[in-house]
Amino acid sequence: MLTLTQASVTARKSIRYSLYFIVFLIVGRIFLDSTVALYKKLFPPEAPAPTVAFGKLPSLPFPERAKLSLNFVLETPEGGLPTMPDQAKVYFMPKLSANLLSLDFTKQKARSLGYNEEPVQIDDSTFEFSHKTTPSKFKTDIITGAFSISYDLIADPTPLAVTPPSPEIASSTAKSFLESADSFPADLIGPTNYEFLKHLASGLIPATSLSDSNLIKTHMFRKSYDDLPSLTSSPNEANVWFIVSGLRDRGRSVIAGEFHYFPVDEEQLATYPIKTSDQAWTELTNGNYFTASFGSAKPETQTKIRRVYLAYYDPGVPTDFFQPIYVFEATDKNFVGYVPAVTSDYYGE
Repeated sequence: MLTLTQASVTARKSIRYSLYFIVFLIVGRIFLDSTVALYKKLFPPEAPAPTVAFGKLPSLPFPERAKLSLNFVLETPEGGLPTMPDQAKVYFMPKLSANLLSLDFTKQKARSLGYNEEPVQIDDSTFEFSHKTTPSKFKTDIITGAFSISYDLIADPTPLAVTPPSPEIASSTAKSFLESADSFPADLIGPTNYEFLKHLASGLIPATSLSDSNLIKTHMFRKSYDDLPSLTSSPNEANVWFIVSGLRDRGRSVIAGEFHYFPVDEEQLATYPIKTSDQAWTELTNGNYFTASFGSAKPETQTKIRRVYLAYYDPGVPTDFFQPIYVFEATDKNFVGYVPAVTSDYYGE
């Protein structure tokens, strides 16, 4: 039989060896994980081939815009063009169509925003509603759901009489406005831009500060997709924007706006091969680009491109797919140019 002393020694040895074994397992796991991570970094697995499940893509619906013949020079902080992945996701944008209940649904939306239920029909799909208590109009397309709001400041200038709210409150007001009509999209949570506006006889002009303004305009952008920002045809202007006054009266707080939003189906996507940054640069320098912002760029001077990155193009018109683009920025001149990112082989005629 073991003596008490022998049992105590055996127990201590068992505990000590157990601790050694546990430490060995922990160190071994850390070493194994580090080795695997280093191997994957040095020898990354090949990405699956692009699915190109949507077949040929339609051309990006860039609006008609004049183009200057510019002299581009590359001057990025890195000293060259960035290395981009060889493929990117393309998302499906479902088609919208009218049905027998479209007008009834539109009337309900108008009523929830404070407008009369009976509209004036402008054309086959466009209807205009008048506000119940203010000189405001709500014009909407019953097929796409796109709408605009206008306000007659001559008939009622009271929204100009008070200082507008802070940008944060203006953004919250615009969001609440959409939510009241059950029209706030889940992905409309990207960056928000603001403009301070002053009212003159000639109309609304930019103001230098909140205290110098009569109104504030808030631009609401779509969120990033696959860690890439969503950009419109004018980078500083969103497809959804509202002009907000300092009045808390619901009929006079949001006095103007545009809502040109078309949904993206995040579950239906395909991957497509994209151009290298060198190929996109060649297209830019050859004049095959869309001018999102001219800024102060002029043909007779160099336009120095400081930033090159990928983004998604949010056109603000009905289209079939949410597609990636190359973005070229000359930050000192506020020039921005877009080049379609998907390789040319996958665009239809």
